Amino acid sequence: MATKDAAPFILSEALLSAFDINDRINLYLIENLPEAAWRAEPPNGKGRTVAAIVAHLHNVRVMWLKATNGTVPEQLDPHRVTQARAAKALEQSRAALKDVLEVSLKSDGRIRGFRPDVAGFFGYLIAHDAHHRGQITMLARQVGHPIPQKATFGMWEWGVR
Repeated sequence: MATKDAAPFILSEALLSAFDINDRINLYLIENLPEAAWRAEPPNGKGRTVAAIVAHLHNVRVMWLKATNGTVPEQLDPHRVTQARAAKALEQSRAALKDVLEVSLKSDGRIRGFRPDVAGFFGYLIAHDAHHRGQITMLARQVGHPIPQKATFGMWEWGVR
């Protein structure tokens, strides 16, 4: 039961906050990724490198920004991107998507080119990032450069990120 002095819960603000936390978790993973894992060839030489997966995260965001007429940052080259450049690009695409999300939340809740609505788009964006964070974590372990255990658990600490 809520107390009389409790601030009202505002769903739109909570969704935007969750989106920001999700991105901070992405950056936390990149910061804690052993440098040797960044370009390590995947097992059997099949699949993407960690660098390519992170570039994909950003480039999918860019695709959605083009579709929604948002501010479009430059795409990343998966073969040349550095960890520092990827982190900066993810911050840029997060900021641009946040603008799109805020406009939608303040209007009719629609996202151009996406169904069902802005809440579904939040879910899609966070699920997409989380899926690839799992891939990155697994791939780093497979190539012999695992994420430190503290960081692996730290990715679940949404209340402190």
